[in-house]
Amino acid sequence: MNDDALLTEQMAYYRVGAAQYDRPYAEYEALQELLAVVDDLPIAGDVLELACGTGQWTPRLAARAQSVTAVDASSEVLDLARARTASPTVQFLQADLFQWQPPRRYDTVFFAFWLSHVPPTRLPHFWHTVASALAPGGKAIFIDDGPTAAAYEEVLANQPAPAALRRLDDGSQYRIVKVFHDAQTLKDDLTTLGWSVHIRTMAAHFIGIAEPPPHP
Repeated sequence: MNDDALLTEQMAYYRVGAAQYDRPYAEYEALQELLAVVDDLPIAGDVLELACGTGQWTPRLAARAQSVTAVDASSEVLDLARARTASPTVQFLQADLFQWQPPRRYDTVFFAFWLSHVPPTRLPHFWHTVASALAPGGKAIFIDDGPTAAAYEEVLANQPAPAALRRLDDGSQYRIVKVFHDAQTLKDDLTTLGWSVHIRTMAAHFIGIAEPPPHP
């Protein structure tokens, strides 16, 4: 089955629901604790942040980076991210991450709660894109939901990719891609692709640090 319609619906959800995006960060202590983890991660140099959303992570990255290029497909969340981020070293860019190719290399590629929105059939290409965006010695750092987080989602069956149903305050409903990666399986899959990876769990989430295969 083709997943284009599902991804279009996913993008619409984040555009229409931009004003609700930050609510979980205010409501869940576990997310607040995750945000603080940034200070302990090897974030350095020029950073590329994929799917930056409303910029919850962006100022924290900017505090540790030489520069941050923050990319998202939704102009609505980018407007909120710009309002949250005063750093002159941050550049925001609107682009569809399933089609965009980084024009240069970065020391760190960071993405939080994005990997779970990538359909499994597109993961090898996604990781190839991340690898191509990393400078020699660079690292990919990623944070996302683990399998136990599925209990808090309305998981859908018979979809073109693993999916969940999300509802907004106006009553509208949207399907989104939602893959609850098991840390060990994800590590094995990345190792098969040639990555060197370490993943640790933190409550219902996981934090990964990975280095790509050597550039030819």
